[in-house]
Amino acid sequence: MASLDRVKVLVLGDSGCGKSSLVHLLCQNQVLGNPSWTVGCSLDVRIHDYKEGTPEEKTYYIELWDVGGSVGCVSSIKSTRAVFYNSVNGIILVHDLTNKKSSQNLYRWSLEALNKDSSPTGVIVSNGDYDREQFAENPVPLLLIGTKFDQIPENKRSDVLNRTAFLSEDFNAEEINLVGHPHDLKQEGFTDRKRFNFKSLHYD
Repeated sequence: MASLDRVKVLVLGDSGCGKSSLVHLLCQNQVLGNPSWTVGCSLDVRIHDYKEGTPEEKTYYIELWDVGGSVGCVSSIKSTRAVFYNSVNGIILVHDLTNKKSSQNLYRWSLEALNKDSSPTGVIVSNGDYDREQFAENPVPLLLIGTKFDQIPENKRSDVLNRTAFLSEDFNAEEINLVGHPHDLKQEGFTDRKRFNFKSLHYD
């Protein structure tokens, strides 16, 4: 078998937001029956055919690194987590749409991964405390995924989608919102922003 180009994609977000279920579904094409807390990091892989069926088709070996832990962990645990942040080609930021705090914590997760040598210490909860330019110049592609969209009351969904639109603008990322049950995943509130292009993620 020919050697495949390999890409490393981090999957970050608060505990309980659905990272492990998402990764399992993407890599195994089946529902994770009994998800448990991720300790340290869980690694899964999938083969991706970029531009399948065209002359530019290329096959990539994609590693999805599901990083466990809480954004509020003590500094020693954050330091240990930093070992997973080396040679990253892309980041998937996952948040629970029914939990506003998990969305706010994505700023902390992303900055921790992108600035592993100088992780932020303050709680960043609003655009007023956040430098958007830091992500405008970020070379690592970001994808924002919200889970449990179906669990939001219909009269609240517009407000939630407006809030997540601000997140995707801040991160300069494409946004995808999913229903909470992995066996019935659907995209809701999809916005056509920066494409998460696996072609640009490979390394030798």
